[in-house]
Amino acid sequence: MRQRHRAEVSSPLTQNSDLSDSEQTEKSHNSDYSFSPRKVFAFCLAFRVVNALLVQTYFNPDEHWQALEVAHRIAFGYGHLTWEWKKGIRSYSHPLLFALLYKVLAFLGLDIPWFMIKAPRLFQSLFSAVGDLYLYKLSVLLFGNRVAKWALTNWFMFFCTTRTLSNSMETVLTLVSLYYWPCLQSSPKKLTSMSRKFGLAIAALACAIRPTSAIIWLYIGLLELFLTQERLKFIFLDVAPIGVLVLGLTWVFDRLMYGSWILVPHNFLKFNFLSSGGDYYGTHKWHWYFSQGFIVMLFSFLPFSIAGIMQSKQWKLSGLIAWVLGLYSLLGHKEFRFVLPVLPIALMFSGYSLAAISIRNSPNGKRKESSSVSGKWPPKLRLPVLFLLATNIPMALYMNLIHQRGSEDVMNHLSKEVLYGKVKSILFLMPCHATPYYSTLHRDIPMRFLDCSPSEDKGVIDESDRFMMDPVGFASEYAKNWSIPSHIVLFESEEKLLKDFLETHSYREEKRFFHAHFKVDRDLQASVAMYALTGQ
Repeated sequence: MRQRHRAEVSSPLTQNSDLSDSEQTEKSHNSDYSFSPRKVFAFCLAFRVVNALLVQTYFNPDEHWQALEVAHRIAFGYGHLTWEWKKGIRSYSHPLLFALLYKVLAFLGLDIPWFMIKAPRLFQSLFSAVGDLYLYKLSVLLFGNRVAKWALTNWFMFFCTTRTLSNSMETVLTLVSLYYWPCLQSSPKKLTSMSRKFGLAIAALACAIRPTSAIIWLYIGLLELFLTQERLKFIFLDVAPIGVLVLGLTWVFDRLMYGSWILVPHNFLKFNFLSSGGDYYGTHKWHWYFSQGFIVMLFSFLPFSIAGIMQSKQWKLSGLIAWVLGLYSLLGHKEFRFVLPVLPIALMFSGYSLAAISIRNSPNGKRKESSSVSGKWPPKLRLPVLFLLATNIPMALYMNLIHQRGSEDVMNHLSKEVLYGKVKSILFLMPCHATPYYSTLHRDIPMRFLDCSPSEDKGVIDESDRFMMDPVGFASEYAKNWSIPSHIVLFESEEKLLKDFLETHSYREEKRFFHAHFKVDRDLQASVAMYALTGQ
């Protein structure tokens, strides 16, 4: 029988000196849930639905181009496949979820602009709520209800988790799986023999969706291997069969979708790790996650997360955060979303520090907690909570409602205009993948964007970069052989340079959409302009 392991360090929030170990365990599991999982899920779902409806900005192209665009092609027969799908470094398992959603919408006659735009994020909000529930359950399991009720979301989770990125789904699966791993539990005796197997299956699914998720599960797997006394059973009866089963099913599924045998995890890891192919899209210093990236994601929760790590002494989970940030730091190409799966864990530690503040000392020296979260908070707790609310709510609303919304707004507008036959074809004279595409337009009309596929020949500049280097020269050369589009979409920064070109070719401004107040990685793209061909 598996050796049971006690918590590595006792915590003031997870023990009571008046209770025996057995009584404490029973109390932890039976009475710590002051909110039932069903009620927690209902609240999380309502919260994430509102969250999804408030997301009206553009964050990362993969939200559309690696998920919804592929799903639209599966469901409706048209949609653009980027070079990654031609190289076989993406699995169809994630887009298939949204392809099924699109099929349901079409069957119900709801494949109209509003539903095509909103439904995918609303669908993702269901999975996000599951992730929230398991974050709560994991917090209860490790630290008790005092911490769980403070295991909060923050601006970046609000900004990212209801988007249709594979990283969002990876984060959900990570939280679900972590809950079932014995090596992380302070009191694993309640876990059944199937718990670890279920956790392994969910972890394998996360790796099928995003092969780089293996970074997380390598750490957890090694930790489990070190702590368990059933090492051979763990390797040969758990890891091997479950891993082979999930990988095999994914392989067969991708064979059906690709039309040939393609081992996606191998191609993905080969491109991103062995050949540093991701560096084509930009690199950062090795310390970027530690000095900028993860700090921005945590934002004002940073000091509370650090305090929670030090106070809880839960080194296994804090070690996971350090492990993930460290290994991703070895890659040249870095993005915020890559380390999203460990952000909720860091927020759980911030919940620990807030719970510690909420415990007040009574005259007899025993700890006593405020009777309710919404009642009389200790004065020392009010300031941190107000500080977190005052910093995160404005940030979340600004990033979801304002910053970089022009890319979404222009396509939302075009999806309505095309219904009335006002749009015949579209040319996007802007950096590649700067807007959604067919998954939002939902009409099979000719569209053209500037390609930015990496070339096998080093030093070859792609279309997108050539345009950004010389907008006028590129547009003039391109217009010599084009099929004249009815509409041209471009950012204000390039529009200023192409005014004469547009007037010469009989285009007039039809509508303008606010985009951003400040630049991100290029010149200020303050607005998105849409030009229409006159005399149509």
